[in-house]
Amino acid sequence: MADNLQEQLYQNLRQALLSGRFQPGERLKIRDLADEWGTSPMPVRAALQRLVAEGALEGEPQRSLRVPVMTRERFLQILQIRQSLEGLAVEDGVPRLRTADLEVLKTCTELMEEAVQRRDVQAYLEHNSRFHLTLYRACGNPTLLRMIEALWLQVGPFFNRLFTEADLSQRLNDFHEHALEAIQRGDAQGARAAIEQDLAYFGQYLLNLLALESGGRRDVR
Repeated sequence: MADNLQEQLYQNLRQALLSGRFQPGERLKIRDLADEWGTSPMPVRAALQRLVAEGALEGEPQRSLRVPVMTRERFLQILQIRQSLEGLAVEDGVPRLRTADLEVLKTCTELMEEAVQRRDVQAYLEHNSRFHLTLYRACGNPTLLRMIEALWLQVGPFFNRLFTEADLSQRLNDFHEHALEAIQRGDAQGARAAIEQDLAYFGQYLLNLLALESGGRRDVR
């Protein structure tokens, strides 16, 4: 029973990080999370330590752990790896998608568009992570998927920054729509190109934010 509870807590925390529920630098207090989920601190602590081992959280003395603060150098390193791995997963995954998967992708695209119109950050990020990870999980390569999800755990909290400028919100869903159109045609390379464009565009945008915050010069978009 204790192992099942720890696993459930771990999966809940993992999904929260993947979907951007937590902010970079946010402290996660073991006792607060235990109170929220109505459990003792021990299984919460064990679940959090698993995420520390995966690089998704940083340990702090005694009482809490922290979502790592993103730096421009670290984000660029992760982005370069993501572009290669996620592109490969898309190309391998498209021919393997089932009818149920296609329905999930279509629904996520529609819900993301509604979230953009409402400027609902959390709803957008939740549907965004479901769209991407549904697509990647179809690749049939568990090793590749583990690598992708490990990187998403590190960058998920930083995706909250996507709504900091009004002009960006109008393009948030364009690449997903292009990817979905390619998927519906059975065009794996076209879907890969759309996802890689998505990563490149928004990756550059977030790199620009980090450059500004560190006092650097904004890159050209």
